[in-house]
Amino acid sequence: MDSNRLYAVSSKLADYVRSPSLRHIRDPHNIQRLAREIVESLDCASSVWQKWDGPREQLAKAAAPCWIPVEDLQAFLNRLPGPALTATDVAQRLRAFWEEPWEKYPNDDRKSGCLALYEAEKVQGTELPAIIGAIREYIEAEEERLRGEREVAYRQFKDEERLRREQRYLSGADSGWTQLQGSEDFFCRRNGRAYRIARSNDNKWNVYRIEMPDTFHALVGTYLGRREATKALEKIAYEPEPRW
Repeated sequence: MDSNRLYAVSSKLADYVRSPSLRHIRDPHNIQRLAREIVESLDCASSVWQKWDGPREQLAKAAAPCWIPVEDLQAFLNRLPGPALTATDVAQRLRAFWEEPWEKYPNDDRKSGCLALYEAEKVQGTELPAIIGAIREYIEAEEERLRGEREVAYRQFKDEERLRREQRYLSGADSGWTQLQGSEDFFCRRNGRAYRIARSNDNKWNVYRIEMPDTFHALVGTYLGRREATKALEKIAYEPEPRW
């Protein structure tokens, strides 16, 4: 077994036996996971990228989404054991990481923030692995912030859309199903006629012809779901209205 393969296996085993719990070490599920990780490490160690041993590979993969300047990453990696890496070695290894399944290219929107954080930490003398960790935390925080902003914007859009549909219904215009404020039921207009749909005790949907939102004037029909009720209403709304 060559040195790269030996390092990959010994590193995984060393991490595994650090656990203080014998139950954890003997657990069949954990043993299977360890075996899978060893196989993956061996595949990595026997890859066509011959200059990349365990530490180099791990650091470069961690740096891949971080917008670390290639020349600085190259300089640090060349201080680790192994053949000299050129700038092309590093740039193309990063590209290969980006093109792996479940990986992605660095986000252009994060570039300025990543580089600013990198330069600030570099001035303070922070070593590169720690800078990479800080940048990854920054990226995660930014992505979480953006997810929160998108969720707020989506909820606001849904609220505005519901209000628009409610106002359209109350104005007397034909409209799709919408919940009116303060009601669990849905209301719509078809052909100028108002309808209300309410869930029954057996989880079906009852459709009523109504005059006012708080009334149940006449039962039109009972349906398995709102989709079936909507299809039926497309016909019912244009039939002659019964006298009640």
